[in-house]
Amino acid sequence: MRVFLAGATGAVGQRLVPRLIDEGHEVVAMTRTAAKADGLRAAGALPVVADALDREAVLGAVVGAQPDVIVHQMTALTGVTDMRHFDRVFATTNRLRTEGTAHLLEAARAAGTRRMIAQSFTGWPFARTGGPVKDEDAPLDPEPPRAQRETLAAIRELEAMVTGAGPDVEGVVLRYGGLYGPRTSLAADGEMTALVRRRRLLVVGDGDGLWSFTHIDDAAGGVLATLAPGGPTGVFAIVDDEPARTAEWIPGLASAIGAPAPRRVPAWVGRLAAGEAVATMMTTSRAASNAKARRELGWTPRYATWREGFRHAL
Repeated sequence: MRVFLAGATGAVGQRLVPRLIDEGHEVVAMTRTAAKADGLRAAGALPVVADALDREAVLGAVVGAQPDVIVHQMTALTGVTDMRHFDRVFATTNRLRTEGTAHLLEAARAAGTRRMIAQSFTGWPFARTGGPVKDEDAPLDPEPPRAQRETLAAIRELEAMVTGAGPDVEGVVLRYGGLYGPRTSLAADGEMTALVRRRRLLVVGDGDGLWSFTHIDDAAGGVLATLAPGGPTGVFAIVDDEPARTAEWIPGLASAIGAPAPRRVPAWVGRLAAGEAVATMMTTSRAASNAKARRELGWTPRYATWREGFRHAL
């Protein structure tokens, strides 16, 4: 198949390109930066330089490529550490989730592309009620912290656009958990890992907030599992098997990288120090189940738990 990969030089995209090529697919790889085109070409992809927020550029790139499938892995998450101002630091990513997705869908229809796969996120977007582990049908938070409202609205919009794209475009949404591995914030040299080394990533309150994690190779595997036109559509959580309490995964991360144990602070101190959004994620967030992806896609994670993944990847 001919695959148009938007976000080809990002954390997931750079792992996905060689795997697509190894499976015999022709990859048209979109990047916003001309300087990255040579690297994509050397990896075996056909590079195309276009800004995802430029409608005409995206239409021209996709129609020119005539792909069978579009894969949307675009984010702008490098250097994201200021979670107090959550929506501010995710502003460009949110535009990629809304405007960028709309441009790709319009281009898919113009090119006659049958299928589109888009990256989303799972965990803190869930409503903080009911059981601790949610499936894809569970409601998203109707009242998120103020600092996360724009980001959650962008996630909702992306998922609605992609899953509602039919009948002319088959829509697939892959909800990743917290990504870790090379070129993520949870890499050996990542921004969040650096916070742990400096004991600036705190365990807030009782640390009962649940997170789901995804190694970037497992994220790439989720794309491969949903690639074929005519396959399953809808929303799938691509996460590992073990929901992680913040009281466990932050110390576990510190141990994996040989850093000092994290500081623990009361919830009210966490709100003052890091903001409401962070305190909420640390104390009341929910995790996701991968049962649907296992059942309908035959997908299984390379790293069954974040404990194993952190040890090997970091």
